[in-house]
Amino acid sequence: MTRSVLTALFGVAATTACFAQESGTWPGVDPRSPNDPAQKPAFAGQTRAPEKKLGVAFKMVPVADGLQNPWSVAFLPGGKMLVTERPGRLRVVAADGTKSVPVAGLPIVDARNQGGLLDVVLDPAFAKNGLIYWCYSEPREAGANNTAVARGKFVDGAQPRVDDMQVIFHQAPSLGSTLHFGSRLVWGRDGTLFITLGDRSITEGRMQSQRMDGLIGKIARINADGSIPEDNPFVGKEGVPPAMWSLGHRNSQSAALHPTTGELWEVEHGTRGGDEINIARKGKDYGWPTIAYGIEYRGGQITGGIQQQVGMEQPIYYWDPIIAPSGMAFYTATLFPAWQGSLFVGGHGTRDLVRLSLDGEKVTGEERLLADQKFAVRDVRQGPDGALYLLTDGADGKLLKLVP
Repeated sequence: MTRSVLTALFGVAATTACFAQESGTWPGVDPRSPNDPAQKPAFAGQTRAPEKKLGVAFKMVPVADGLQNPWSVAFLPGGKMLVTERPGRLRVVAADGTKSVPVAGLPIVDARNQGGLLDVVLDPAFAKNGLIYWCYSEPREAGANNTAVARGKFVDGAQPRVDDMQVIFHQAPSLGSTLHFGSRLVWGRDGTLFITLGDRSITEGRMQSQRMDGLIGKIARINADGSIPEDNPFVGKEGVPPAMWSLGHRNSQSAALHPTTGELWEVEHGTRGGDEINIARKGKDYGWPTIAYGIEYRGGQITGGIQQQVGMEQPIYYWDPIIAPSGMAFYTATLFPAWQGSLFVGGHGTRDLVRLSLDGEKVTGEERLLADQKFAVRDVRQGPDGALYLLTDGADGKLLKLVP
């Protein structure tokens, strides 16, 4: 069958997939075969964007090493940084790489498997109030746990500490799992705080992603003191947690606010062939697990075996094969002019840094950087100096920065 006939019958995306399957090659930057060759995108450009190299010259500068499974970095005024280590430590890292003793005053975390001390962010008014917020897996009775958010006043010094610690959010229900905590924190422009919450990777949690009576597989939105914004979409709905912002999410460990629109973008760990980028909009259902791209990690279809359904949102982009994403940042600084407007996503599984070219809400190109380094990227942040900062996962994790 000719390409023109295929295009007429099935459209551009399906034509590309059919020809790629016949020839044994696949479009886009990733030469690997799809995890699910049978699935088709909902629209052209939803996956396998063309490779778009910008040819930007940069060097990778080590900032600090010897970090145990670092998860998140936040930038303090004056050049210092806060870095979380998943086993439960928060450290202050100076610009020269010097690491403080662990910050005192944090709660106990459940640091099994993917759990532990996870994201950390500064209050938007940190210069005045000194508050920091962090996300962690909170231990409960009989081996259960959940994602929680706490805040406190950061006090620097030879023995840095957090004063007046308060736990302001608890994911409910608690479940007996050590996986899929989500746990990215993002400030909205209005001063509210978004919290990504995973499905806990067990059947009980997975199926709760579509239920309205709990916060498993959801994105939550709270005020800075833990209270509920009055304009949350489900406020006043009987039996629905008022903190809920959106539902049908699997496990988002990447989230950032779009610099132009102010909307929350998030990247989810999908199944095999289903990592996806979503714009998390008020009250919307993102489908997990009713619809999903990809297949089970153990093989076989996701529940339902479908990728589209009326009333459920489509990802603006998905990866097949997967990259196992973690950490993301929109680049807006002037240090790398050619990168302005790019979206960077950490390839924790592919051990690289993914740069995406965007045209509004459409991914128009993809570039893989640092593939020769072979480290798992855990966090990606734009620093106040315009450099791109990375945390690498592992027992000897590193804080790095990319500069011209």
